[in-house]
Amino acid sequence: MLYSALALVFGLGLLVWSADRFIDGAAATARNMGMSPLLIGMTIISIGTSAPEILVSGIASLEGNPGLAVGNAIGSNIANIALVLGITALVAPLPINMKLMKKEIPLLLGVTLIAGAVMLDGELSLMDAFILVGCLVLSLLWLFKGDGEGEFDHPEDIPQMDSKKAWFWLVVGLLLLIASSRILVWGAVNIAQHFGVSDLVIGLTIVAIGTSLPELAASVASALKNHHEIALGNVVGSNIFNLLAVLPVPGFFATTVLEGDVMSRDYPIMAGITFLLAALIILMRKKGRISRGEGGLLAAIYVGYLYLIYLSALA
Repeated sequence: MLYSALALVFGLGLLVWSADRFIDGAAATARNMGMSPLLIGMTIISIGTSAPEILVSGIASLEGNPGLAVGNAIGSNIANIALVLGITALVAPLPINMKLMKKEIPLLLGVTLIAGAVMLDGELSLMDAFILVGCLVLSLLWLFKGDGEGEFDHPEDIPQMDSKKAWFWLVVGLLLLIASSRILVWGAVNIAQHFGVSDLVIGLTIVAIGTSLPELAASVASALKNHHEIALGNVVGSNIFNLLAVLPVPGFFATTVLEGDVMSRDYPIMAGITFLLAALIILMRKKGRISRGEGGLLAAIYVGYLYLIYLSALA
């Protein structure tokens, strides 16, 4: 129990520190390469912080638990929007750049619908996995097209680093983000088991939240540094990668029969909150930001989702 508590505290501290170093490296790299903050968030940060989900899904599939892998991808997307964006907006309201978001939000909506279509038959096959990965390749090509340049909202906040140092902190920060999230989840799971919390509740809450911790840490750190586009782009990009890179993982091992709750409860909630995010961006475009009020709404929705899972577990 003592080791678990220490792991929880150490993991959290390392997570916050590594997120700060990672954002510094990412921001400096973006400036050095002439890339927009949004594109950095959509690619380098999103791929890196989605690594815990990919690792969890791969391990779960290898151990014969593909349902956990599917639930991890969908549950992480719900946590990313409702929990990560909600808390980030509570920390610092997020400005909306409609010019830069005109490609990413429609892409996320389309990817969400495609993911639902491949799961509509109640299974995730090898063909479904290839379809999703193929969409990932096309999405990356589309995102890179014509979006290679851009400026930071606050260039004075970007640390002065040469390319080698910037890449060093980007890579080291990313590795420590992944490691610290695993340490934190390990400690939290052991503490939960010590107090007799069921494996189902642990899987639906701690695992999903734990694998979303890198997104939360990176997004809050970027918002505090006024790199707002990285915060929003990171969440949108991570959700696209979760559906196109994490969700297909079980299909590459064997045809996975989906549990009934996936399409009757979890996917509809994920799709609904994704379209809600798009609606908020459209409705808030005159205000120009996602305010603390909207952030509180998203966070409240996530609390409600956890309560729904709790009720389902009791049924």
